[in-house]
Amino acid sequence: MIGHLRIKSPWKQLAVLLAFPLLLFLAGALITTEPPKVNLTDPEVINSMKWAQAFTSLILFVLPTFLFAVFTFTGKYTYFLGFKKAENTNMYVLAVLCILLAFPFVLWLGHLNQKIQLPSSMMELEDKAAGQLEAFFKSNKPVDVIMNVIVIGLFPAVCEELFFRGALQRILIQITRNAWAGIIVTAFLFSALHLQFQGFMPRMFLGIVLGALYWYSGSLWTCILAHFVNNAVQVIAVSFAPKYINTNPDTPLLASIISGVAVWAILWYYRRQSTITWSKVYRTDDLTPTNQFIA
Repeated sequence: MIGHLRIKSPWKQLAVLLAFPLLLFLAGALITTEPPKVNLTDPEVINSMKWAQAFTSLILFVLPTFLFAVFTFTGKYTYFLGFKKAENTNMYVLAVLCILLAFPFVLWLGHLNQKIQLPSSMMELEDKAAGQLEAFFKSNKPVDVIMNVIVIGLFPAVCEELFFRGALQRILIQITRNAWAGIIVTAFLFSALHLQFQGFMPRMFLGIVLGALYWYSGSLWTCILAHFVNNAVQVIAVSFAPKYINTNPDTPLLASIISGVAVWAILWYYRRQSTITWSKVYRTDDLTPTNQFIA
């Protein structure tokens, strides 16, 4: 595996990863036009918007990650981006359990976040996003819920984890030379780039959990699975209870504390099982046939 890198500097890797999204952002800023008004009550328009959102995820997250892999590695791109087996089979089950047990604590963070006063410009963006989500989740038949689970649940889980955990977190951990520092910075950017700041704190917390699941398991599949379960549960819940699109269910403080402790306990156990080390991930000069590279 020695000699797998074309670009060794993590700062140059970061530049390669962000180059395409930044070019798209600059192009969008230069071609700024008034967005056309859409009829959010027309099912055909809503379906088109859903698939457009899925396509946007591919362009913003999958394509830059693919380009990053091609320019950075000499081969085995999916392997180095994390598409391999977890260190232990039970890590998949624990990842799902962790994300499900995290819900009360996440809801409590959401309540806390909503008490923060945001500028009116941000609130306008929040209201616009909420209106679009309400239209997306309006289900007239079961097939609508299934489509939402695929487009709003599965697509973001795969695309976002590939970009943020598979590529960005890998780079930031190398830059900071500390796994938790890289995980936290990645989670901050993961939450900020959603541009929905009323949910910033719970989303960042979930980003930290997903980052830890990836780091300690060595497999991107664990955090993709956890991310998908998180999204799917929310999609199904708000499809049958639309009032929770803009508000969080009341969560007892005791349940939130138990939830936070449970998540910590699972991550602690994850770490105990893991054999991931800095040298296995980044110190490629010390590799031997018995010391395999773990991306």
